[in-house]
Amino acid sequence: MKRINPEFTSELKASSVGHFVNGKTVSVSEDTQDIYNPADGKVLRTVAMGTAQTVEMAIDVAEKAFPAWRQLPPSKRSRVMFQFKTLLEENSKRLARVISEEHGKVLDDAMGEVQRGIENVEYACGAPELLKGQHSKNAGPAIDSWVEFQPLGVVAGITPFNFPAMVPMWMFPIALACGNTFILKPSERDPSAPMLLAELLTEAGLPDGVFNVVNGGKEAVDALLSDARIEAVSFVGSTPIAEYVYKLGTSNGKRVQALGGAKNHAVVMPDADIDTAINALMGAAFGSAGERCMAISVAVTVGSETADCLVSGLKERLANIRVGPGCSENVDMGPLVTNEHRDKVVGYVDMGVQEGAVLVVDGRNLEVEGHESGFFLGACLFDHVSSDMHIYRDEIFGPVLCIVRVDTLQDAMELIDQHEYGNGTCIFTRDGEAARYFTDHIQVGMVGVNVALPVPVASHSFGGWKRSLFGDLAAYGPDGVRFYTHRKTITQRWPSSVNGEGIRFAFPSND
Repeated sequence: MKRINPEFTSELKASSVGHFVNGKTVSVSEDTQDIYNPADGKVLRTVAMGTAQTVEMAIDVAEKAFPAWRQLPPSKRSRVMFQFKTLLEENSKRLARVISEEHGKVLDDAMGEVQRGIENVEYACGAPELLKGQHSKNAGPAIDSWVEFQPLGVVAGITPFNFPAMVPMWMFPIALACGNTFILKPSERDPSAPMLLAELLTEAGLPDGVFNVVNGGKEAVDALLSDARIEAVSFVGSTPIAEYVYKLGTSNGKRVQALGGAKNHAVVMPDADIDTAINALMGAAFGSAGERCMAISVAVTVGSETADCLVSGLKERLANIRVGPGCSENVDMGPLVTNEHRDKVVGYVDMGVQEGAVLVVDGRNLEVEGHESGFFLGACLFDHVSSDMHIYRDEIFGPVLCIVRVDTLQDAMELIDQHEYGNGTCIFTRDGEAARYFTDHIQVGMVGVNVALPVPVASHSFGGWKRSLFGDLAAYGPDGVRFYTHRKTITQRWPSSVNGEGIRFAFPSND
């Protein structure tokens, strides 16, 4: 495994991160938490940990901003999104560096994250089309009926550390385009990118108070989930927290979509192009150090020859993977987000060895020269993993790939269907019949054929099955419009001055 020692330069100079409320950055007297540079383990700055009072301040502002924003024509809301998109493109490198600095992912990966976020802004730019509704003239005798999509009010998003720009942009662009006001509670581990997004929205012409950012932890989350003025909450994170958010939010009368964890499987068939599968798995398993909810963490090989070829090829590729600070050039994988998370992933690797899996590639002792205090963990590859092992059952969220050997495609599908998560999966094959059968019958929400990371484009919606999603609607795309709007059906009739009408006790019909 190659080790490099390039320069790491910081762009951000601010010593602390506050909140963004009513169109400006605000600081209040609160506890703070350190934000680390994962590449060297040093404190970059601190972030304010908002209290229930901070959240209440943001809700007050968003509630006051809602009536005027709601009444603004969708075309004018769309123009703000168009300007925001332009500013995102102009500042994409700046955003990527901020993400890499606090999260640790490599710059190319951070740029990809920003671009996928921009695609959701592009979708939101279509608000006039998305909100047109439906109309039926003469639905009954001289009766017209139509459907309108109306905003909910003040809505909130609670987002994870692994995509500090993209996941918020799964939520707030379409929520704002639909006429809602928004409060974002991002991860306290890497909050600077969301704060920059807020500044760019204001520069794009968004009225003060329409979009607000409150940083913090559980107290801020609970305040959002409990306040009656919050109409809906979107969440992305681990399954235990997703379930907590869903139960508390819905018990308080809110609409909730809570996206949880994953254990994504890639099935490799005997007829697959093995080199293509290996290259795809390298990126899908070890990109962003495995800190993705769509990361492939299990490769299910059909047949022993397939398994041997796949393991041999992965081992060869992993010997050349370049690990170093994310903001450096020519790096394939950066550090994990915190020292605690790195230790948690190492604990899973230790457990896998104890449970009898074969550790083909061991990244536990990796050191990056000049960055010995960074939160680095090299890529780890396990073979002969069984479904009763913790490294198979649990979401590790790190650079760990497990190989499970089975005899048939049916065995592979039964393995996947029996897992508690159903977020994403894929199959590598040249056989159209096998691919069609797999995509039709597998019990997973997002499926790829020779595509390792089948993340839907912005005009579709993102969401898994089983314990990977709590709620009825997925994120962004058409489901995003449905989630952030009320559907109102209006039936209208103007009485005729020529033909009077008597009393009718029968249920109305269009006869």
